[in-house]
This record gives sequence, structure tokens and C-alpha cells, in this order.
Amino acid sequence: MDRWLVVGLGNPGAEYAGNRHNAGFMVLDELAARAGGRFKAHRSRAEVLEGRLAGVPAVLAKPLSFMNLSGGPVKVLTDFYKVDPARVVVVHDELDIPYGALRAKLGGGDNGHNGLKSITKSLATKDYLRVRFGIGRPPGRMDAATFVLRDFATAERKDLPFLVDRAADVVESLIRAGLEATQNAFHTGDLNISGPPR
Repeated sequence: MDRWLVVGLGNPGAEYAGNRHNAGFMVLDELAARAGGRFKAHRSRAEVLEGRLAGVPAVLAKPLSFMNLSGGPVKVLTDFYKVDPARVVVVHDELDIPYGALRAKLGGGDNGHNGLKSITKSLATKDYLRVRFGIGRPPGRMDAATFVLRDFATAERKDLPFLVDRAADVVESLIRAGLEATQNAFHTGDLNISGPPR
């Protein structure tokens, strides 16, 4: 059975752990808990967990290269584990989606996201799956780069565990049911607490 590679984007280090830009890492930690394993250092400059998701073999990875260099570790991992880009899922924060919304898509641009830009360049293709974790636009005139490196606001943190859990559901659905079924199940524009049955 072909293996999947699920990559969460973020920046390594405790000072970044609660940042909006680290939503990908948060979702990967939830998936690791579901897989019942622990991340271990890997020569790709990523923390890696080999296990099963949705009943199929999967490698979970958190690049430790900082966001704008994420592509290097991802390329090493796709080569090392012989994973086709079509079976790569990248979980990342997304400014162009309101907080509370999650979107799954295949390919597309990077919308100024340096992690995606680096991965697209390293894989030489845009055609990998993305799980977009909505963080909304910065308030007022705040610079986007400042906004993504700030922690989630107090009001947002109330719903954050639910959203992280739901984003992990989206990843598992992509692997189990494919893109179209996942989009049909999860593409609501708000905090849809009920959601599809798990």
C-alpha cells in the first residue's frame, strides 16, 4: 500500500509554538497523538513519525528548517520514502480564509506563504494537497508578517483545540476518502461544531 507524507508547517522553538504561523505544527501534534507515536529526529532536518493514518501507512513530518526553507526537508522526505507529490498533504495557516474555516485543495498558488513557495520550488510542482487552516486577515494596518508570528488571540484560543482536531479530521478524510468527498464534507464557512460523523 502506498505511503502518504503529511507535513505540518511552522517554525521550530518554544517562542513560536503558539503563533498563528504554527497551526500546521499544532495539527501534526494532534495527528501524532492519533497515530500513537512520537516524533523523532530525521536526517532530513525534520521531526518524523512513521505510523498509520486512516488505516494506511503515513509519515508525519514537521520541518525544523524555519518556514521559508521548508521545501528542503520535504524534498528529502519524498525521495527517502519514495512518496509521489500527489500523496503529499501540507497543513498550513492561511490568511485568505476567515478564522474558523478549513479548506482542502490540490495545487494552486502560494498566496505569499513562504512555506508553500519553498515546497513548490523544491518539489518542482504545485500539485500536492493542502489543508488550509484559516487565520483571517490582520486587524487595521498590521503587517501580515507581524500578524502570523503572533499567538492566537484569547478569544480565538477558546475554539483552537476544536479547530486543530477538525483539521486533523480533514487530513484523515483526504487519505481515506479523497479530495472531492473531503471538500463536500468540510467546506463550511464557519465553526460548524456538528460536522460530519467521525
